[in-house]
Amino acid sequence: MSPALIAGAVWVVASAIVAMLPMRRQYAPGIALLVAAPVLIAWIGVAHGWVWVLVAVFALLSMYRNPLIYFWKRLVRGER
Repeated sequence: MSPALIAGAVWVVASAIVAMLPMRRQYAPGIALLVAAPVLIAWIGVAHGWVWVLVAVFALLSMYRNPLIYFWKRLVRGER
């Protein structure tokens, strides 16, 4: 297994662990994982091709759908 896929698997496990934390303790590590995701997805794409980028993006959207919907609504509405 390539280092990019190992890092992706570690990211998934870390996200699952963060999801088990109480809500007030999820914010900081969750945001850190969300910020790290595009870099990790790009690394996977360089190592394995665009098909695996799509798989990784769908996994990201599945795991972080609620925070991404929240940030999207804030961005579209222009709220601060």
